[in-house]
Amino acid sequence: MTHGGRLVARSLREAGVGVIFTLTGGHVMPILDGALDEGIPVIDVRHEQAAVHAADAYSRLNPGRLGCAVLTAGPGVTDGVTGIANAWRANSPLLVIGGQGPFANLGRGSLQEMDHVGMIRPISKWADACYQTDRIPEYVEVAVRHAVAGVPGPAFLEIPMDVLMGPASLDDVAIPPITATPPVIHPDPADVAAAVETLATAQRPVMMAGTGVKWSRGGPALQRFAEETALPTFVNGMGRGQMPHGSPQLFNRVRREALRECDVFLLAGSPLDFRLRFGGAVSDGARIVQLDIDATLIGQNRPADVAVVGNLGVVFDRMLDEIGASNTAVDFSDWAAELRAREDKLEAQFEAQLCSDESPVDPLRFAAEIRDFVDEDTILIGDGGDIVAQASKVIPVRTPDGWMDPGPLGTLGVGMPFALAAQHSFPDRKVLIIYGDGAFGLNGFEYDTAVRFGLPIVGIVGNDAAWGQMLRPQVGLYGADRKVAVDLAETRYDRVVEALGGHGEFCQRPEEIRPALERAFASGRPALVNVMIRKDEGAPKGSTYV
Repeated sequence: MTHGGRLVARSLREAGVGVIFTLTGGHVMPILDGALDEGIPVIDVRHEQAAVHAADAYSRLNPGRLGCAVLTAGPGVTDGVTGIANAWRANSPLLVIGGQGPFANLGRGSLQEMDHVGMIRPISKWADACYQTDRIPEYVEVAVRHAVAGVPGPAFLEIPMDVLMGPASLDDVAIPPITATPPVIHPDPADVAAAVETLATAQRPVMMAGTGVKWSRGGPALQRFAEETALPTFVNGMGRGQMPHGSPQLFNRVRREALRECDVFLLAGSPLDFRLRFGGAVSDGARIVQLDIDATLIGQNRPADVAVVGNLGVVFDRMLDEIGASNTAVDFSDWAAELRAREDKLEAQFEAQLCSDESPVDPLRFAAEIRDFVDEDTILIGDGGDIVAQASKVIPVRTPDGWMDPGPLGTLGVGMPFALAAQHSFPDRKVLIIYGDGAFGLNGFEYDTAVRFGLPIVGIVGNDAAWGQMLRPQVGLYGADRKVAVDLAETRYDRVVEALGGHGEFCQRPEEIRPALERAFASGRPALVNVMIRKDEGAPKGSTYV
């Protein structure tokens, strides 16, 4: 005989959960006890939001394996809401298990009792509660299936403490097969043929590949399709890294003008949300060919002229098959060459802005120093507003898992939680967080977690003593004498990390950054490089790319 918490842990092991992220609490102790018996590592953090962010990152970095966060009842679950919402907007699958007061006292006002399921349901793929100990594995299987099916996202399972503590027999309770790999949905051949026919009539087509390509494991097929058609391709979201850095078909600087000039827009696994001005960034006369893994995403904000629903890797391969079988001429080399010439010119102009020797450090020079230091073995994590936007313009993504940021919700505080999952998953790789000083304040105390678990994560802070992304528009709208709630102190965050047991570095000049990064990684400890950067109250000096 055992208890319900052991059934949870065994079900998680069956689902391929490789680690549980949690902050301990009385309502969920049986799950953590069961994890010991089932050999599942437990990483306990300092805030439940961090536990959910870490589970999110674990799923992003480990295809076919699901991230899992276990949260105690009441404030434990409410603290995790931001992490769940962030995963929901980022289409990231994970399982969150929440505690609850005893089922026998439901509605009587137990400690930390509240309606978790009703709160979580609008920001999850699935949310429910299990009230019978012997049905726990069944509920875990249903939760996992919902998390990974179609457009992935978070699933939430509540289990009251008396259900978790209830007796159970491992011999009598069956653990169903649980897989975190979704079924492969094949597209309708007629839709594939219509997409190829539309593309073949184009003169200036453009493709935007996004998060759906990653969850379809479609990167290799995307590359083959772009190469064989010479189709100019841009990426966003988790699509970054799905095309290899340096590919002749991968573009960046000319995105705005290419979208304005295109006559066919191939949208692959990316929504027409604010990043594309809800469809307004694309030429009014362009025909839209939309490829996605779920039909409910088709036509959002702008109707699709052709829609193909299915696993995007399969869709790209079927389109290539159709091009070959129909002997259709699909070659956009001339258009790609025209865009490449413009891209190279803009890149050269941009590169000239990265050489400033000023102190405090120019934000673009800050990003350039990071770019020149990292290699293909580095996992980069962006946690901030202004500084991460600057860095993403400078630092290329070299591998499919080489960059993580929060996604469309724009949540701050993901840096160290994402890094915990990354370093645990890949202990031999470098993990580097690019912080804004504002963002560091949200979950910077998770350096304590990294120290306790011996995870040698390195962060670098662009410290301008401000909420820079809010400072500039506020000054622009209301004037410098009307600043409010945007200034921070010139805090020595490096000393904060030293106090937590890590390694700290402080830089005031650009030439100090690379040696500081080298020492930080060589320390073998969690480390932070605190770099004082220029505080821009107007548009950054000399830059037209912000």
